[in-house]
Amino acid sequence: MSVDVISVLSDPVLFQQQGADIRETLLQQMLAVQAENAKLRDDLNKAISTNEAFSKALSEIGTVIISVAMGDLSKKVQIHEIESDSEILKVKITINTMMDQLQTFANEVTSLATSVANGELGGQVKTRDACGVWRSLMDNVNAMASNLTNQVREIAEVTSAVAAGDLSRKINVYAQGEILQLQNTINKMVDQLRKFAFEVTRVARETGVEGRLGGQARIENVSGIWLELTDNVNAMALNLTTQVRNIANVTTAVAEGDLSTKVTADCAGEILELKITINKMVDRLRTFVEEVTRVARDVGKKGILGGQANVTDSQW
Repeated sequence: MSVDVISVLSDPVLFQQQGADIRETLLQQMLAVQAENAKLRDDLNKAISTNEAFSKALSEIGTVIISVAMGDLSKKVQIHEIESDSEILKVKITINTMMDQLQTFANEVTSLATSVANGELGGQVKTRDACGVWRSLMDNVNAMASNLTNQVREIAEVTSAVAAGDLSRKINVYAQGEILQLQNTINKMVDQLRKFAFEVTRVARETGVEGRLGGQARIENVSGIWLELTDNVNAMALNLTTQVRNIANVTTAVAEGDLSTKVTADCAGEILELKITINKMVDRLRTFVEEVTRVARDVGKKGILGGQANVTDSQW
C-alpha cells in the first residue's frame, strides 16, 4: 500500500473525494496478490508433483540397477503415457535401451558359449549398434571364438591327415598358452611319426627288397610305444639277419663240401621249418657221403665186393 493511499484514508475530505479510486486500486492490488498466490501455489504443487515423480523414477531406476548388479537383465523402467518431466523420460528411455543392449549382448555371448561347449565352432556375437566398451567386449569375444575355431580346425585337419597316413602336415596357426603347448606336442608327434615311418620303411626296403641285411632303425629321443615299436622292428631285422646269414653259411659250407655245419640260429614258424629241413638235408648228405665213401673204400682198397650203401629215406 502506497503512502498516498494511506494519506487519503487518514483524511476524510480526501477519502470522500478519492474513495472510489482507492477502492478500485485496493481491489486490483488484492486480486493481483491472489493471482500471485495462486501462481505460487500452482508452482509449488507442480514442484511437489515433479519431485514425487522424480523420486519415483529414481526408485524405479535404482531397482533396475540393483537387478543388473544381481545379474537380472529382465527388468525395465516403466514409462507412463504422460511423463511429467522430459528429462526423466530421456533417462528412462536411455536406461531401457541400455537394458535391451545388455540383454542382447548377454544372450549372444551365452549362445556362443553354448555352441562352443557343444562342439559347434565358427559362431560369432552379432550385436547391432554396439559401441564403446560393448563394442570392445564383442570384438574380444569374437576374436577369442575365431582364434579357437582356427586352432581346433587346424589341429583336426592335421590329426585327420595323420590318421589317413599323411605325415607331411603340421599345425601352423597362431597360438599361445596351453593351445601353443598342444600345438608343439602334436607337431613333435608328427615329426616322430615321420621319422619312425621313414626308418621302418628304410629297414624294410633294405631287408625285403634290396636284400641288404643288418640294417637297424635309428630314431632318437623316442619313448613309450614308439621305443617299443622301434625295438621290435630292430629285433625283427636282427633275427632275420642272424637266421638268413646262418642259413647262408651252412649252405655255403655244403656247397664247399663241409657237411659238419648245421643251422643253429633261434627260429620260429616257417623259418624254423626251413632250419629243420636244411639240417635234415645236411644229415642225409653226410650219411650218403659216408655210405658212398665206405662202399668205395671197401671195393677200391679192400677188394670187398657186394657192398651196399645203406641210406634210409633216400631218394637219391
